[in-house]
Amino acid sequence: MKRKFWNWIKNEDESVPDMERTLFLNGMISDETWYGDEVTPQLFKDELNAGSGNITVWINSPGGDVFAAAQIYNMLRNYKGSVTVKIDGIAASAASVIAMAGNTVCVSPVAMMMIHNPATMAMGEAKDMQKAIAMLNEVKESILNAYESKTGLTRARLSHMMDDETWFNAKKAVELGFADKILFDSDEDEKKKEPEEPEKKPDEGSEGEEEEKKDDEEKEKKKEKKKKLPFQQDSMMFSTKAMNESFLSKVSHTDAMIPVNQLEKRLSLLTH
Repeated sequence: MKRKFWNWIKNEDESVPDMERTLFLNGMISDETWYGDEVTPQLFKDELNAGSGNITVWINSPGGDVFAAAQIYNMLRNYKGSVTVKIDGIAASAASVIAMAGNTVCVSPVAMMMIHNPATMAMGEAKDMQKAIAMLNEVKESILNAYESKTGLTRARLSHMMDDETWFNAKKAVELGFADKILFDSDEDEKKKEPEEPEKKPDEGSEGEEEEKKDDEEKEKKKEKKKKLPFQQDSMMFSTKAMNESFLSKVSHTDAMIPVNQLEKRLSLLTH
């Protein structure tokens, strides 16, 4: 019997109506089952409609078929109950589209998300290639609809991120709007519990002015320290294209490189 990598978990207490259910979505997203571990729209629909109440969807998927992901996205958006998406490993490619269907999207502090352009394989003459390109462009536009609806970012910015095949961690996902909050983050709760202290007004006179000057000086020092660390950042957004360009910019200086004509002369000397 083939192992299935995704399943629903529900409370066995039948006396509680509309009990919340949990779905663990782990594996490739496909329009049909080949190996028994793919998440297909029909299987998803059958199990989604088998119960009622709010649902939590845990996602750990590298992606898969974009049209299958679109169907699952529509089913979740159309579901009557509240949908909470929790990313605990990776939500890449088509799986990131499904994640956008959640009313609330949470991401683990050690999880990753990735968005990129759709890809396909085509064969035939030039006309067939042009059709494939046109189809991919339209698919990209449909994916942008989901990202734009969730994040509120401009289509141009989202399009560039897809072009670059962009990876981002939990903090960047929240910052960009792909997620609403980070799982297990208790900072906000602690801030709510702590009573707000009234602001102390500085004493009138020179002492208050001196304290303000000191505060300003400390802020300026902190800013200078940050400037000295150009690679320091609170969150990471990885892009293959950006990394390549950064590497090329470091090795593109011509000062330390041998001109082609001199290199040819040196090689000619070695052959004699």
